[in-house]
Amino acid sequence: MNKLPVQTRVQILQVLCEGSSMRSVSWATGVSINTVSKLLIDAGLACAAFHDKTVRGVAAKAVQCDEIWSFAYAKQKNVKFAKAAPEEAGDVWTWTAIDADSKLIVSWHVGDRSQHTGIAFMGDLKARLANRVQLTTDGHKAYLKAVAAVDFDADYAMLNKIFATDYAGAGRYSPPNCIGAVKQAIMGEPDPDLINTSFAERQNLTMRMSMRRFTRLTNAFSKKFENHCHALALYFVFYNFCRVHKTLGATPAMAAGLIDRVMKMTDVVALVDAANPVPAVRGPYKKRETEEISN
Repeated sequence: MNKLPVQTRVQILQVLCEGSSMRSVSWATGVSINTVSKLLIDAGLACAAFHDKTVRGVAAKAVQCDEIWSFAYAKQKNVKFAKAAPEEAGDVWTWTAIDADSKLIVSWHVGDRSQHTGIAFMGDLKARLANRVQLTTDGHKAYLKAVAAVDFDADYAMLNKIFATDYAGAGRYSPPNCIGAVKQAIMGEPDPDLINTSFAERQNLTMRMSMRRFTRLTNAFSKKFENHCHALALYFVFYNFCRVHKTLGATPAMAAGLIDRVMKMTDVVALVDAANPVPAVRGPYKKRETEEISN
């Protein structure tokens, strides 16, 4: 069974987390696009399992939640016109929860923007926390029902932003200017000074800069929903465990006390290898014996 050298796989995964597209990675490394895709799938599965196992019992003070939009195959409004669009085609929302102090992505979930996805997201977040936290979200109403549905024990507040109506025209892409925000206590006794979503929103920018498939106004968007999820799983392990935060001087996982060292991309490759052990190669005499028995 042929396998790429460790250094080549490290290079591929590293540049995938630094904003390069799969096609450009294929060209730069001289590896076929199918091999890059297969490595992404294997790494995504291994990283998702690693995050699920490791990011547990997180001691946090304030957690901020937000959602970031992308799409797979086609935008939702264009799915009905797309040729042979798969069932998962359309808008894709990634829900994230970040610890305001350690900058750790505690939980993430991919789906639509409905309350059903919100309930699954909040249930996962609740299971990963070790203590009562102050929770802040934006004004998306799905959060209200989601927090109540999972019986989230938190001091919960919403930050409702007020936007100006200064659109430059129908073709303008940028959102209107934010001219204010209203802090609304929903449950418990949230500290007004901790009602904030800035870290979660800044994380959204980091995601768009680190994953080419999140870049707007290009053709680098995800063609398959599954690959979109695999890329996210790889990115979140890279962000939490491998990427040193400039302000903290450590990785978010180190700041949160989940690990005591900076992981390298070679460690991620080791996770992939552990999840996909190479089967033993049988000699030709074994093959002949099998053929004789089958005949």
